[in-house]
Amino acid sequence: MSSHIVLGDEALALGALHAGLSAAYGYPGTPSTEILEYLQGNSPSGFVAQWCANEKTAYEEALGTSFAGRRALVTMKHVGLNVAADPFMNSALLNLKGGLVLAVADDPSMHSSQNEQDSRFFADFAHVPCLEPTDQQECYDMVRAAFDLSEELHLPVVIRLVTRLSHSRSSIEDAPARAQNPLAKAQDKHNWMLIPALAKKRWDHVLSVQGRLLALSEVSPWNPLHLPGGPKAKVGYLCTGLGFNYFRENLPEVAHPDRVPYLQIGQYPPPADKIRQLADAVETLVVLEEGYPLVERLVKGLLPTTVRVRGKLDGLVPRSGELTPENIRPALGLPLLECRSLGLASDLPEGVCDDADSSLLPGRPPQLCKGCPHGDSYEAIQDAIADFPDAVVTADIGCYALGVLPPYAVPETIICMGASIGVAKGAWEAGLRHAVAVIGDSTFYHSGLTPLIDAISAKAGITVVIVDNSTVGMTGGQDTILPGSRIPAVVQALGVEADHIHVVDALPKNRAANARILRQEIGYPGVSVVISVRECLETLRKVKK
Repeated sequence: MSSHIVLGDEALALGALHAGLSAAYGYPGTPSTEILEYLQGNSPSGFVAQWCANEKTAYEEALGTSFAGRRALVTMKHVGLNVAADPFMNSALLNLKGGLVLAVADDPSMHSSQNEQDSRFFADFAHVPCLEPTDQQECYDMVRAAFDLSEELHLPVVIRLVTRLSHSRSSIEDAPARAQNPLAKAQDKHNWMLIPALAKKRWDHVLSVQGRLLALSEVSPWNPLHLPGGPKAKVGYLCTGLGFNYFRENLPEVAHPDRVPYLQIGQYPPPADKIRQLADAVETLVVLEEGYPLVERLVKGLLPTTVRVRGKLDGLVPRSGELTPENIRPALGLPLLECRSLGLASDLPEGVCDDADSSLLPGRPPQLCKGCPHGDSYEAIQDAIADFPDAVVTADIGCYALGVLPPYAVPETIICMGASIGVAKGAWEAGLRHAVAVIGDSTFYHSGLTPLIDAISAKAGITVVIVDNSTVGMTGGQDTILPGSRIPAVVQALGVEADHIHVVDALPKNRAANARILRQEIGYPGVSVVISVRECLETLRKVKK
């Protein structure tokens, strides 16, 4: 062990590095900037520490690293999490392989920000663990624990810092560094593709582990409870983050400081049992937390009232899926109905027609329309990647997401709008050297430009396949914001070399020729773009009509 005098941001960066970090991505924003700057200045050769076009692309590239089995850190300030919310929220539904930690720095008092928002609410919203350090030593220790927790739960873990902690210095003691994870691509690709049928199962899984998250918080060393015993105290204190630091600083001036009950919360969700124990030992409970009154609101719902409250939290009302006239019947004291009207066996148990048992009905999975040009594009991709056993294909949100189903079954990740390119880049930088991203023309204009900029800046060896069907097909055939014919000029202007921009016709007769072009570009160690063009059949019918 050795000592370091570091900023809170730097302590977190050092802890991540010693936790076996392989890649870090972020966008500069006070008070988080120094995290990535420290990694850029103090990381070993070959380590990835990059600024990105924005926070969203940074998060998506970190997901690519996780898909490759390695540990990734994402850094941003609180308002940057608004930008990254799409991949962040969806990542909670993925079966993460390599540990993924989001270090987000809030700015109470708005020293250099436009608001004071509290990122703990995002962690609560996504149903993922959150750690909140009190000092620089905890910044170092917690981030190391966060990577282990992420890999144990297969969830992202948030570490929430605030300005005074990020930008103050203190001495810390380090610990022996661990090696990076080996390269090992995720094999359970169904847990990385968020089409509705698969996402529903993943959401049910996330809900099923909430009890475990709470149990971990109850025994967490970051949540120490001090109950001195004896008669009930007049006042007890529940402190989070820097609130505990300031409480500890002033405690010696309080009468009989050793007899003051308190609970420090450094790991979320808040430990309900410990909160109740503290409340039972005091007449008044004072909550000291930096930021919004997240814990204070929760505590008011945890403590006893004269009215019993029931609903989703105790299972009386379904927590997953929509409410229906059928599934709220128990809440009204009514029995569930059987589904005899659907022709199901009369001896089935009650409730067979609620959402949880819809698997008893015949499945009707969505599929690409007959003759859809995306099918021809995927067949060419299938042929091309056959020569690259380690290839990874990441896809986006749109009709072409249905390529995850037979007879194609090509994409391995589907996360959010624009994520295909960022995930491919992160996977390539983690060591998966033949990465292909599939994105539609409308989605490319929506969210694909910024990750392509990142890939060009980093000289990543990825191939982007833009399937241009001249419409927003999945949502009913709305007009693409700009014609697809402009895409070649756009990608060339961003910096893709003209020799590695190809426009091909997505026709069955061109399958071999298109596969040959794709094979050539997948083998190219730089950014290449193949634009596969053919108009959506349904849109074409509407135009003719």
